[in-house]
Amino acid sequence: MANKLDPYAALRYKEFNIFLLIRFILVFGWSMQFIIVEWEVLSLAESLFPNDQPLHLLLLGLIGIAEVVPAISSALFAGHIVDQREKKTLFIQCIIAFLIVAAGYYFITSPNIYAIYSSKQILIGIYILVFLGGLIRAFIGPTIFSLVALIVPKQIYPNAATWSSSTWQLAIVLGPAFAGFSIAWIGVHKSMGIVLATIFIGLLLVYFIKKKPILNPKIGEPIFQSLKAGLNFVFNTKSILVSITLDMVAVFFGGCIALLPFFAKNILEVGSEGFGILRATPAVGAVLMMIASAYMPLTKNAGKKLLIAIFGFGLSIIIFGLSHILWHTNTYQIDTLIFGIYDVKINELAIIALLLYGLTDGISMIIRQTILQLKTPDEFRGRVGSVNSIFVGSSNELGVFESGFTAWLMGPVRAVIFGGLMTIITVGFTSIKFPNFKKLDLTKDMNE
Repeated sequence: MANKLDPYAALRYKEFNIFLLIRFILVFGWSMQFIIVEWEVLSLAESLFPNDQPLHLLLLGLIGIAEVVPAISSALFAGHIVDQREKKTLFIQCIIAFLIVAAGYYFITSPNIYAIYSSKQILIGIYILVFLGGLIRAFIGPTIFSLVALIVPKQIYPNAATWSSSTWQLAIVLGPAFAGFSIAWIGVHKSMGIVLATIFIGLLLVYFIKKKPILNPKIGEPIFQSLKAGLNFVFNTKSILVSITLDMVAVFFGGCIALLPFFAKNILEVGSEGFGILRATPAVGAVLMMIASAYMPLTKNAGKKLLIAIFGFGLSIIIFGLSHILWHTNTYQIDTLIFGIYDVKINELAIIALLLYGLTDGISMIIRQTILQLKTPDEFRGRVGSVNSIFVGSSNELGVFESGFTAWLMGPVRAVIFGGLMTIITVGFTSIKFPNFKKLDLTKDMNE
């Protein structure tokens, strides 16, 4: 058995390394896709409504609604299916479905389609594809959550959560940054082609993972009875309930990332290249924190650390919202080696704020995932993963809508500052309402 203090414990399992590679490739492609969709929706909105910036922000926010509605409405059903089915097969089916959606994006952004259909029709088509992606995401989240627990032993769940989250964040670093430059270099359509290729590669690699046993002793359990049991478990396990609720509210009000295309174009004025850098910066911070956490585990005093991290998360959002007032945007020359020298505009304070955003988000993600893995029995993993996707995963998309809607109501800068303040208030409320959560320590759970 691997030593629980070994920072590379999870990496000593071959299948886990394959899983990390698959996750990196898929998330790289999906994060590229999301950035390209945001950029294209904003471009279409500007062409349709050239003098209505508030409406541009609202249309960006609708991306989140289009994805979150199917994700939430089907999440509990998906969790039941995951607990009843073999995980590798489900994983393959989810990736195939995402591959089909990626092909749809590649098709709808082609020059031939733009020559035949209006901008309004293409915009509607993009929203439809976003909706389908949300439906698929309802299944893939609990599938991955359940699969990881079948690849590594319980004693190294925290280490596995650290490396899995680090891989996810590394892909989030490179995917948006590459998307920002690829939009400038080869355009939206060919960039979508790269996304399609990455997902296909990920699909091929899944076949190197073996099929896993179904550990649910209640196979064939009626769906409503199964869903009730899963919900009861989550609501009766306070450490899970508080951690995912806290993260949900923070992510909902802290969705300033959704406004980055608008900030990049109209406030910071850094273009698509600067947008890619801004979008990738939070993940740089998260990766740095996650690498550090492999050597300095966050399981001790986990509750207190989670509260401090989310407080810092809210503070970073406020700093970002004020960055264009407090700091000037500067121009730097970057040699891309392959494509020559580019002038890239950067606001250093915005970069620092987003780096802090990523550092604190990384701490939050690791602690929350560790709580879920250690506190959830095998037979409930699919359903708990689904509830987590409703609380936390879907709050990302709801946060996109909240950011777009509040920006439409009060302006983008005020909307971002408002989100940061609400995040800080949430931390204060949680500390008062659930005082025992500050005492949460996960060290003992690792050895049970």
